[in-house]
Amino acid sequence: MSSNNSTSKYQGENSLVQSVVMFVIFFALFLGGIFAFSYWSLESFAHAFVPAGLGIGLCALAIFVPVTIIGRSNSAGE
Repeated sequence: MSSNNSTSKYQGENSLVQSVVMFVIFFALFLGGIFAFSYWSLESFAHAFVPAGLGIGLCALAIFVPVTIIGRSNSAGE
């Protein structure tokens, strides 16, 4: 017989506090990227590419780090 009980509670990989802290950190990174785009103008090279690079970099970090590094574990075969 299997020891898997269908009435058992789901236990996630992270605690609630850890999930909330990670959400706040990565959401702040995303908002920082959006805020960096507010300084974007075409007056000079620095005004055009520095805010754009910072905005794209911060938004990419806020999306790709949680998806790839902190994503689900490889426990599908268990």
